[in-house]
Amino acid sequence: MRDAIRLAFAAMCLSYVGFAHAADEVKYPNRAIHIVVGFTPGGGNDIIARIVGQKLSESLGQPVIIENKPGAGAILATEYVARAAPDGYTLLVGASGAMVINPAVYAKLNYDTLRDFVPVSELGSFPLILIVNAKSPHKSVADLVAFAKNNPSQANYSSSSAAFQLTTELFKQKTGAPMQMIPYKGANDSVTAVISGEVTATIADTGPVSSQVKGGTARALAVTAPKRLEDLPDVPTMKEAGADVDVTLWSGVFVPRATSPAIVKKLQDEFVRIVHLPDVISRFKTLGIDPVGSSSEEFTHLVSADLTQWSAVARAGNIRLDQ
Repeated sequence: MRDAIRLAFAAMCLSYVGFAHAADEVKYPNRAIHIVVGFTPGGGNDIIARIVGQKLSESLGQPVIIENKPGAGAILATEYVARAAPDGYTLLVGASGAMVINPAVYAKLNYDTLRDFVPVSELGSFPLILIVNAKSPHKSVADLVAFAKNNPSQANYSSSSAAFQLTTELFKQKTGAPMQMIPYKGANDSVTAVISGEVTATIADTGPVSSQVKGGTARALAVTAPKRLEDLPDVPTMKEAGADVDVTLWSGVFVPRATSPAIVKKLQDEFVRIVHLPDVISRFKTLGIDPVGSSSEEFTHLVSADLTQWSAVARAGNIRLDQ
C-alpha cells in the first residue's frame, strides 16, 4: 500500500512539473529576452541583432536586450549561450564564422554547434567579393590565377578571419593558385592592404569592399554568391569567371539544445515574419545583406551542410588554429 501511495505521489509530482512547464511555454515570454552577440557594438551582426530585436520586443511585448560579448572570434559568446538555461530567454545571433568555420579549424572548442544548439532561423546571408588593387594588371580571375601559378613566391592575400581564410583556401583548391595568407586584425585593414599594394588580393564581405570598388580604389574580380549582386551588376560570379566557388556566409538565431520545441517554433515564426517586413528588408539591403528568414529545419540543414563543407576544406588545406 505504501509503495502504491509513493508511486501515485511521484506520478502526481511529475504531472505537476509537466503542467507547470507547459504553462510556462504558454506564457512565454513573460520577462526580458537577451540576445547575445559575439562582436563589439556597431558591427554587422550587432546591427542585425538590434534590428530584429526591436521588432521582436514590439511583437512579444517584452524587452529585448542586446548583450555584446566579444572575444576569440565569437567563441566566448557562443560558449556562454551553450551553457545558458534552455528557456528561450537567452538567444544567440551566430554567424558562419563561429558556428561552422571555428569547428572546422580549431582543435578544441567548448561547444558543438549541432549538439549544443538548435538553429532557429537564418536571418540573412551575404556574399564575399574577390578584389585586387585598382591599378593591378589582373583584370580577371584567370589573370590572378595565372600570376599566382607563375609567381608562387609573390602571390599572397590578406585575411582577417577564419571565414575569409577558408573561403580563399577553397578558391586556391578549386583553381590551383598558390597564395600565401597574410593575417590582418579586421576586414577594413585587410581591404586597405590591397589598396595600398601590401598584398595581391583579398576576399572580404561587401561592407568594406563595395565603396572601394565604386570609388575606384579597388577592382572586383568576382563575387562568391551564385548570382551577381544588384549593387555591382558588372562583376561576374566565381563560376562565371571560371572558378567553381560558391560561398555565402550567413547570420542566424540559435538557442540552447534543450529548449522546448514550442518555444523554438514561436521564435522561428516571429523571426520569419520580422525578416520579411518591408522596413527590415530595406535596412538589411543597405548593409549588403540578403534577408532570408528560414525555418528551423531549413536552417539546421544549411548548418549541417556547411559544417561538412568547411571541415573538408580545412583538412585539405591542413589548416588548424589554436585559441
